[in-house]
Amino acid sequence: MGKGKRKGGGNLSLKRIIYILIAVLAVIGAVVGFIYYKTMLSPNIVVEGKPKYLLIYENDSFDDVVERLKATGTVKNIDSFIRTARNNDYQEHIHSGRFQLEDGMSNYLLVHRLINNRQTPLSITFNNVRTKQQLAQRLSAQLMMEETDLLSVLNDPVALNEFGVLPETAVALFLPNSYEVYWNVSPVDLLRRMKKEYDKFWNDDRMEKLKDVGISQLEVSTLASIVEEETNKSDERPMVAGLYLNRLRSGMKLQADPTVKFALGNFGLKRLLSGHLAVDSPYNTYQNIGLPPGPIRVPSMEGIDAVLNYVDHEYIFMCAKPDRSGYHDFAVTFEEHLNYAKKYRQSLDERNIH
Repeated sequence: MGKGKRKGGGNLSLKRIIYILIAVLAVIGAVVGFIYYKTMLSPNIVVEGKPKYLLIYENDSFDDVVERLKATGTVKNIDSFIRTARNNDYQEHIHSGRFQLEDGMSNYLLVHRLINNRQTPLSITFNNVRTKQQLAQRLSAQLMMEETDLLSVLNDPVALNEFGVLPETAVALFLPNSYEVYWNVSPVDLLRRMKKEYDKFWNDDRMEKLKDVGISQLEVSTLASIVEEETNKSDERPMVAGLYLNRLRSGMKLQADPTVKFALGNFGLKRLLSGHLAVDSPYNTYQNIGLPPGPIRVPSMEGIDAVLNYVDHEYIFMCAKPDRSGYHDFAVTFEEHLNYAKKYRQSLDERNIH
C-alpha cells in the first residue's frame, strides 16, 4: 500500500514537471514570438507628408544601404532592420534602385521588397532642351546614371547603330513628354525605351503625311527643331515649316538664324552680324545648302506635327515683325522681303540692340 502511494505520487510529480516545462516553453515561445514580431513584423517605418524613397546606388555595400536608410529619417529602430536584413541574407542580394518607404511598413516587408528588387518607377521629363549636353544634364539629375555615361552612348556611332541614328541625330529619339522609368535604368535601356516611344509616335497617319513632305523622319525632326527655334507661336509654325520646305525643294539655302546661333553656341544673340553668318560649321545654313546634320534642339511632338501639317504656300522669305509680337512677315519676292527687313532693323536700332 505504501509503495503504491509513492508510485502514484511519483507520477503526479512527473506530470507537474511536464506541465511546468510546457508552461515554460509556452512562455519562451511567446517571448520569442513577441521579439520576432517586434523585430520583423511590427511597423518600423514612419512617413509623414511627401513620399520618401530609399535610393541604392550601384556597388553600394550593406553598410551603405543602412546609412542611406538612416538618412531618410523614417526608421524607428535601425538595429531591428539590420537584424531582419541579416537574418534574410539581404547583404547577399543588394540591388540598386529606388524603393518607396511606406508609412507603417515592417522590416520584413521592406527587406522583402529590397531583395526582390520591387522598385517604384518615377516620371521623368525633359521639355525645352536645346543641346545634347543639356539633355544629358536634365536626365542625369533625375536618374542614377551619370551625365558622362549618357553622353558617351549618345556620341557612340556603334552603340547608336541599334537605333538607326547617328550622334548628330540621336536627340530626335527623345520626344519631350513624361515617361515612367526605373531610376537605375541604363543609358542604353533608356534609349531603347525612347526608340519604342518614337516608333509609337510615328503612326500610320504621320507616316502617310511624311510622304507628302518629301523628307525622312529624322529630317522632319531637324526641320521641326529649326521651326521651333524660329518662332514660339504654335499657330505660325506650319507657315514657317512651309517656307523652309519651299526653300529645300528649290535648292535655296535655308538661311535660318537659329542654326547660326547653334553653330556659335550662343542662343542669346539678339542680332546676327556678317561675322556671325560666316561661321564655319555644317550647321550654318547661311553657308551650306540643305538641312544641318541634325536637330538644333530636342524637337517636340507639336513641332514635328507642324512640319507634317505644313501650310502649302509660295512664301520663301520671312522677317520678324517690328512690333515685337513674335510673329513674322512673309514675302514671295526679295524686294518685298527687303522692305520688311528694313523696318525690322530700324526697330532694333530704336531699341539700341546691336
